[in-house]
Amino acid sequence: MDLPENKRDFNVGALDPVIETYLKEPQPRLFEPLTIIVTLIVSALGSIIGLELIVRLGITANTSIIGALIAVLVGLIPGGAFTGFKNIYRQNLIQTSVSAATFGAGNALLLAMGTIWLMGNKESLMPMLFGAAFGMIVDITMMYWMFDTPAFPADEAWPPGIATSETILAAAEGGRRAILLVIGGIVGAVGQAFKIPMDVIGVAWIGNEWALTMFGVGLLIRGYSKPLFGIDINALYIPHGIMIGAGIVALVQITMIIRGKRLTQTGKEKSGYARTRTPEHMLKSLRNGFVLYIIGGLILALIGGIMSDMSLPMLIWWIVFAALSALVSELMVGISAMHAGWFPGFATALIFLVLGMLMGFPPLALGLLVGYTACTGPAFADMGYDLKTGWLLRGKSKDANIELFGRRQQYFAEIMGGLVAIVVVIFSYSSYFGQDLFPPVDRVFAATIQAGAQPGVLQNLLIWAIVGAAIQFIGGAEKQIGILFATGLLILNPNAGFGVLAAIVVRVILQKLYGQKIQSSMYIIAAGFIAGSTLYSFFTSTMNLFIKRTK
Repeated sequence: MDLPENKRDFNVGALDPVIETYLKEPQPRLFEPLTIIVTLIVSALGSIIGLELIVRLGITANTSIIGALIAVLVGLIPGGAFTGFKNIYRQNLIQTSVSAATFGAGNALLLAMGTIWLMGNKESLMPMLFGAAFGMIVDITMMYWMFDTPAFPADEAWPPGIATSETILAAAEGGRRAILLVIGGIVGAVGQAFKIPMDVIGVAWIGNEWALTMFGVGLLIRGYSKPLFGIDINALYIPHGIMIGAGIVALVQITMIIRGKRLTQTGKEKSGYARTRTPEHMLKSLRNGFVLYIIGGLILALIGGIMSDMSLPMLIWWIVFAALSALVSELMVGISAMHAGWFPGFATALIFLVLGMLMGFPPLALGLLVGYTACTGPAFADMGYDLKTGWLLRGKSKDANIELFGRRQQYFAEIMGGLVAIVVVIFSYSSYFGQDLFPPVDRVFAATIQAGAQPGVLQNLLIWAIVGAAIQFIGGAEKQIGILFATGLLILNPNAGFGVLAAIVVRVILQKLYGQKIQSSMYIIAAGFIAGSTLYSFFTSTMNLFIKRTK
């Protein structure tokens, strides 16, 4: 049998010379002894970094680029044993595992457990860890199943994925690409130092203009609603209602895609690549994913200590609602990540928490619900970014066997990163919680549960859900303007709103002046903006952690 990793003779077309060279070499596997050792070490480091950032600064930086640089540096270690780490596909595997470990430890596992601790239900901590770990693994698996389906196409933006691939290629190739990337990186780091959101500006040069415009408008409305209109739209749950309505319509649109109503070409697409997944794959993935989330919810209910708090019908509904929440939250986050490179993971979890409160679930059941929902989405989005990186490095599916083989190796790498994160969290969560170190959003979740459902919340959600549904319907499945508008409304960062809108104006002007020939250079410079901004934020955050530790 002609295995993909041994296949050498095939037509790769007009590809980047570096990609063409490495495609002709044997494709690396994750389960090579030295690759596994290096991957485990850097994934453990990534997990620790993710935990430190989420509890001390409230964020987990996108470490795909950091992982790529670590992988590149490993390839520079003297000695023949490390020569193989110059291979861009082996670097992609390491980078995939590092980013999975970072997001998994911070955004998925520790965050899910923190709310339970703050509520005083420490006996339910290990069940919550199991439920979050189960949800995270399903999350990763579903993106593996759904990547390059018509709903989550490989040729969509996935901006951090583009930035990471450009970083790896620039290190391997040098020349003009490296110069442009370095220039963009310097501008990105300097801009970020002056509080200019260069990562968002970079995303605006890569993602869908319509979706990002609505994202920017949403950011500005959220940032200035109080001074301009005298109301706090977040306190009134207006963004949450809009996201609910947009999310419902988005699910209908995804159903239409699956049924072949639009975006159903499975051969050569408009971008010229052969799609590797069909609407049938998407339908099967959603069906299997929902069943897995039901199983996870059932186990969490059995071991989490909530069975005696609810009647049998309410318990059954909690299990179903937990699975629906996990699945829908995952899709909302994935759509936002695909188009904008940002995703409202915390906010979508809060949406389903509020809905659960309105349904009358008891406090512990709500804590488990929000933890289970919050752990799905971040790993889904992160896996999408990493698969986009791999897809670009493998020549955009020019050889389907190579693409599918490499994608499977990335899946193994992502799972390994997640498993390392689980082990690190098991041995470290009590240390963090014992020092009163929690992801800040956990305090929001716990306070929300304690306060109970406020009068008028349901009415506001229903009214603004109609608005969100209308916006999403008008934009259609291709633009996803409702989801992205709601994403902007859920994030308090008006500077990013100005940045994204200004960057889109510049992008349109440059494209009018120079046409499609400017696009490649813009992508590389934009990747530099994202890389420079990420590196600056990462290292300044790390330095702040060190300073706090020494104090």
